[in-house]
Amino acid sequence: MQRSLDDLGTPLSRVTFCVLDLETTGGSPQTCGITEIGAVRYCGGERLGTFATFVDPGMAVPPAITMLTGITDAMVAPAPRVDSVLPSLLEFVGDAVIVGHNVRFDVSFLNAALASAGRGRLTNRIVDTAALARRLLTGEVRDHRLSSLAQALRLPNTPRHRALDDALATADLLHVLIERASAFGVMGLEDLIELPKLAGSPHAHKLRLTDPLPRRRGVYLFRGLGDEVLYVGKATNLRARVRSYFSTDERRKVASLLRETQRIEHHERATELEAAVTEIRLIHLHEPRYNRQGNRWRRYVYVKLTTAERFPRLAVARSARGPGLYLGPIGSSRSARLAIEAIETVVPLRRCTERVPATPNRAAPCTPFQLGVASCPCAATISADDYGRLVQRVVQGLTTRPDLLLDPLADRMDELARAERFEEAADVRDRAAALAAAIERQRRFDRLRSAGRLVVELADATRLAEIDGGRLWSVRAGEDHIDYAADVVALGDARLAMSGLGVDTPVAKEDADELHCVDRWLRQEAHRTRIVEVDGTLSSSLPALPSFRPRTDGHPQRRAGLT
Repeated sequence: MQRSLDDLGTPLSRVTFCVLDLETTGGSPQTCGITEIGAVRYCGGERLGTFATFVDPGMAVPPAITMLTGITDAMVAPAPRVDSVLPSLLEFVGDAVIVGHNVRFDVSFLNAALASAGRGRLTNRIVDTAALARRLLTGEVRDHRLSSLAQALRLPNTPRHRALDDALATADLLHVLIERASAFGVMGLEDLIELPKLAGSPHAHKLRLTDPLPRRRGVYLFRGLGDEVLYVGKATNLRARVRSYFSTDERRKVASLLRETQRIEHHERATELEAAVTEIRLIHLHEPRYNRQGNRWRRYVYVKLTTAERFPRLAVARSARGPGLYLGPIGSSRSARLAIEAIETVVPLRRCTERVPATPNRAAPCTPFQLGVASCPCAATISADDYGRLVQRVVQGLTTRPDLLLDPLADRMDELARAERFEEAADVRDRAAALAAAIERQRRFDRLRSAGRLVVELADATRLAEIDGGRLWSVRAGEDHIDYAADVVALGDARLAMSGLGVDTPVAKEDADELHCVDRWLRQEAHRTRIVEVDGTLSSSLPALPSFRPRTDGHPQRRAGLT
């Protein structure tokens, strides 16, 4: 595919560079002054203009500086002060990219002068030829001083510690470095600025793999030997994000990933929702080794109320099979167990796992009953009708009346806190928080699925996203139509192309991540989107759930509010 100029970033041939050099009375911008300024503007390799002036530093030039630069007090005495030079210098620089050798030194002096004159700091983008030389020329030169580089590379202009001469030599060096950088696929300004950060990367030779990547939103796949998918990610700027793995990311996992990578695949997507859904589906499909969440969904569990039993109980279920009331999927067994403990704290359902006989025959009640935390139908300590009322309370608490479960937990937490039994109160808070989060997540899933087919107009008012049963189905933009269901079928996952099941059917573990992604996007973008069509009902008349969070002093608290 032919790449556009936008994919490359700002082409270097179109960038205006202002190469800058200062001579000063010392190394500190707070205590020393500027004695000379030299600058040269270039675009496309052509010199556009020069700027050179002495500056009165407002202090004597030290003898050591005179010996180094040849600048004397007599040369700078008739020169203007820096605050008089700044307006013409700023006009000359304009919005060009500032270039210098160890350029931060020069910029620090200019910013100090600007601050003294009551002006704002420089906001121009900066390219440091010293940093680029360390990245591109290490091993070819004995050091990276401007004079050494000029001699080794036989630059047309020779630096001699005078501002304009050094600026001209730095410009020569810049053009050499740009030519060298092209070997790393650097064709745009953004890549040139980022290139010094790649220093020390043993995988820099693989930067060529990023050449086809556009500066657009989408999903990327690192592929290894045999075309194995190693990692899947999404980005608003594919090129910048993938190239960052070669520079700023020092995690051990990244070094291993780059070592195995043979090629990088990408899929452009127009919106964050499309990119996020594509990422989830590809991760589920390929389960890449380097994605921590690659197969995490397989470990999701459910809280199950075993309604098929005569005396139902709560259990952690690995799958939503068989009759029962299911809450979930929930991210971990620990969270599911905390939710169960929260319910059992309020409602004394039986905790034993044995089948309750038709005729109770246990000689003594079970231990949880003796501790006063559970019923014991096995020993006939509760009638079927009374137990049924307990079960009905749990069913209501998990569906339409969560206050039946959460309010007693909040009261218990407050009671323990008042008694300064803070650790116990925190335990109750954690259980209540796990239960409230699971119920809220279930509500969001059910709302999406009950909406059926949902068409949403995106922020730019030119694209329509079609969601069916909580899963992204297609995106339409003018004459273009991206069918995500068909896309997934092509990837080999036909299940995701099926229409959603009824709300009474538990959410499948493999669907939970996408439902959560779509729901989060709809809530975050609610102020920038408009619902065009909806087959079912997207709203809910159920009351808001409280959230349970620790206070900043470590004591638990209950805070009610919309979640």
